Formats: sequence, structure tokens, C-alpha cells
Amino acid sequence: MSDLTSTIDIALRRRAVRVLIVDDSALVRRVLSDILNGDPDIEVVGCAADPFKAAKVLRTTEVDVITLDIEMPRMDGLTFLKKLMSQKPRPVVMCSTLTKAHAEPTIRALELGAVDIITKPELGTKRFLEEASIRICDAVKAAARVRVTAPKTTVRPVESKLTADVILPAPTKVMSKPTERIVVVGASTGGTEALRVLLGQLPIDCPGTVVVQHMPEKFTKAFANRLNDDCSAHVKEACDGDPVRPGQVLIAPGNRHVLIARTGSRYRVDVRDGPLVCRHRPSVDVLFRSAAQYAGRNAVGVLLTGMGDDGARGMLELKEAGAWTIAQDKASCVVFGMPKEAIKRDAARAVLPLGEIAPAVLKHRPGP
Repeated sequence: MSDLTSTIDIALRRRAVRVLIVDDSALVRRVLSDILNGDPDIEVVGCAADPFKAAKVLRTTEVDVITLDIEMPRMDGLTFLKKLMSQKPRPVVMCSTLTKAHAEPTIRALELGAVDIITKPELGTKRFLEEASIRICDAVKAAARVRVTAPKTTVRPVESKLTADVILPAPTKVMSKPTERIVVVGASTGGTEALRVLLGQLPIDCPGTVVVQHMPEKFTKAFANRLNDDCSAHVKEACDGDPVRPGQVLIAPGNRHVLIARTGSRYRVDVRDGPLVCRHRPSVDVLFRSAAQYAGRNAVGVLLTGMGDDGARGMLELKEAGAWTIAQDKASCVVFGMPKEAIKRDAARAVLPLGEIAPAVLKHRPGP
């Protein structure tokens, strides 16, 4: 990351992140405003019912992050995003409805330069609203630290940050009998593009790979399908019981934890519900812990760009179990958060630029 990014980070720590909400629903604008203004590090400085009104706000108001709807009158969100990125790029978080119809255009928005996806808040149980608030506020604060170009925190007190203990106990014994190698990957903000690079470099017979990308449910299947079109290996959204086998990449479904399980010398994935871990579901820590327990030195763990510390503890457990562990370097990260935390814990055996990670994964062989 550049000195400019460090300057931006310092400035943002001195004041609240200024957000413009663009959505044609008055109810969504109100609920989003209440959620975001409830975080002391965020200030909603404007709301707009369509992109034309948003443009007027942008001409007179300093805005750090925009939340943007897909379907709006007069101009749709994708068209506005294209214009914004070509004229005056800034961090945009897409705010989408949880439907299959919205999944493809929302993934397209990430390709056009949007930073992240959040789902429109809905009325529901207290726990549902608390979890939605965590996800929305974290996404906005992460986006504020992204350097945006044309495409090519105070912790909220609503819920304590749980560890992987709530899903899988810490290992007391690691299975170390030699098996085929597997690769486990974690990513968050900026990860959709990083995964395109990493997975696009893997050959058709790559080691079985399981990925956690922080992304809402419904969108991970569309994301996996898009990756499958671009990669030599077969990429799909993980289903409970799917085998982890050479030539296949499994993407954790949004809102479900994914674990590595093992029967004899064969691996599979276990997809399950559970509370947020490190403020996320799926959680990288959960995936990494399960790989440490059931694969040990037969695993390679990779931690890519993202805000926060999800995956850092799990990567240390992987390293201690004998796995090879790789963190993405600062210069190639969109947000140098998760890899930084892993490096601080001495959990990464190697720190590499994004373009060098896939060759390193393929080169590594477990020791005797």
C-alpha cells in the first residue's frame, strides 16, 4: 500500500466515515441511515432516491463511501457505477436484495469496480438485525480504506467477537498421515479480484481447494459460476459432503460455515450453521482450524486481502500443525488487514505478492 493510503487511513481515524446512501426505497434509506449512524465511526451525510440526485449531493458534499442499489428509476445502479468509476472513482458498496435475479448484476458490479456487497436490511429477529448491522458497518468502514481506481475501528457493542471455538474445538491431536495436498484460502475486501488472479493461475489438476470469501448468501453461487468461466479448474459453490479433490475449487456458501472433514485419506466439506465467528459467517478461522485438525502438514493455507483479523488465529494453528502458510503482501492488498494480523502473529511462513502465490502453492510439497 502507498504512503497516500496511510495518509487516508490516518485521516479517517480522526473523523467519521462519510457515507452517501443511494436507494429508491425510502424505507431502506431510513433503516440504513439508522444502522450506519448508530456506529460512532460512521456519519451518513446524504440520501438520494436515484443517481441524478446522488450526483447533486456529490457536487457539494465530501463523501468517503457510497452505498448503491442496483434497480432504480431514471438510471440503474450499474450504469451509474460505470460513470462514477470513469469520471471520479470512489469506494462503492453495492446494497442488493437477496434474490437470484439480483446476484448476477451484483457480481458484475464488483467487476466494474465496486468494493463489496451488503444485503438490504430487513425487519426480523433481534439477532438478525444485529448481525446485519455488523456486516453493513464493517463493509462500509473497510471500503473507506480502499484506494479506488477505474477497473482493470471501534467495535460495535451489539455482539462480542466469537472465535472458532463456538464451531469446532481446538485440536488436541492432528491427523498427520500423508494424503493428497489440499489448499484452504481466506479473503474479504478486495478478495473477489484477488481470487480471480490466484485461482486463474491454478492448472486443471490443481490440489483440491476450499475458499472462504466474505460475501452474503445467494451471491456466492453466482460468484463461483463466474470464476468457473475464467479458471481451468472446476469452481462451484460448496454443498455439504462435497469431496475435496484435485481439479476442484469449492467456494463457501454465504451465511454458512465450511469445515474440512476427513474419512480415512479422503477429504470432504462440512457445511453448517452457527454464530458469527470473528464477525463473519462463513469464517476463515473456522475453515483454517478444521484444516489444521484434519489435514495438518498436508494443507497449504493462504490468506488474502481483507479488513479485520479473521483467519489470523486459524493460520497460526495451521502453521503449528505443520502446514505451509502464505500471506498476501501489503503492496498487492486492497486492504492490508487480515494478512497483516497473521504476519504479526508469526503465522505466515511466506509473505508474497498476489501474482506469486499460486506458483508457491503448486511448488510446495509436504515434508516426510
